[in-house]
Amino acid sequence: MDAPLEALIAAVVAFVFISLLFGFLALVCRKPQPKPQFLASRSLPSSAIVASAPFEESDTFDPALDRVSLAELAAATKNFSPESIIGDGTFGFVYKAQLPSGVIAAVKKLSSDAFSPHGLRQFRAEITTLGSLRHPNLARILGFCSSGRDRMLIYEYLEQGSLDSWLHDEEMNCSEPVLAWPVRVKIVKGVAAGLKFLHDECQPPVIHRDIKAGNILLDGEFQARIADFGLARQVDGSRSHVSTQAAGTMGYMAPELRDGLMATAKADVYSFGVLMLEIASTRRPSWPVREEGGYEVSLVKWARKRIEEGSLREILDHRMEIGEGKVGEIEGFMAVAYKCTEESAKKRPSMREVVLLLDQLLQEKIN
Repeated sequence: MDAPLEALIAAVVAFVFISLLFGFLALVCRKPQPKPQFLASRSLPSSAIVASAPFEESDTFDPALDRVSLAELAAATKNFSPESIIGDGTFGFVYKAQLPSGVIAAVKKLSSDAFSPHGLRQFRAEITTLGSLRHPNLARILGFCSSGRDRMLIYEYLEQGSLDSWLHDEEMNCSEPVLAWPVRVKIVKGVAAGLKFLHDECQPPVIHRDIKAGNILLDGEFQARIADFGLARQVDGSRSHVSTQAAGTMGYMAPELRDGLMATAKADVYSFGVLMLEIASTRRPSWPVREEGGYEVSLVKWARKRIEEGSLREILDHRMEIGEGKVGEIEGFMAVAYKCTEESAKKRPSMREVVLLLDQLLQEKIN
């Protein structure tokens, strides 16, 4: 075989060998293709999936609600300055804000707890519940913000703040006049009307599950507005109970909830009765009352005993000036509170019955 032919064969063999070698190396070193994202997500905890899902893809809300940017709310609250804080509700602080439109609003910025599955449920509950409800005695939600891990709710601003502040804030008590008895009755009737609407006029009915003084806001005329629907649940037509986990605030919670039973509208009725006693006495339901013997009892137990004895004046805030002409009205008021705080849920009236009782027993109608 002549030299040129041998050289050609050697070159071809070398080329084939090198090509095969590179092909083998490429096959061995090739990176595996990433799995589709939806398959990878299946191994994540459900809370992580919810938290990482784009807000628009995981929820649908009333289109009438405005979605406001984080930058706009930061500017409206002076970058969420402590000076702008006007209260704290479930899962976050509430800030006074002036929106770009010039509207004064209250912005609830949810705390880090809001990113837990429970917190996200509360955020959705508040938007889906309040966003679709309209009533003079419910706080109106104007919009929301969802940016990254920030969640905020935007409410109408109510000039007189929370009922809790009027009852228990020492600084306010020193600078503002004591709430007069007619104003307290007006507040009670407003809350009753709001709860009646939620229980009887909404389809499906709504159970608030956290009625307390801190969740009652007051407008310039001291008209009550129920707020903070983070624990609220809608009840479909096939059920009369909701939620297997305890919800609410100690001191206001119905006995059956403390025992682990499911919430019903009658649990809201109990909380409302506690609120009535709190409004009349200016005593915090979460603080025990000391009896003459030195032992302590709950506000409900203490007040119910006085109602049974007819010692109604002992319950009332001693700072109020109440004329003798109000005795019958006070008796009617306490009778309703007594019925609402019955130990047995079956013995409590519905909120529809409560509204009728208040109208019947309180002779003086307050506009």
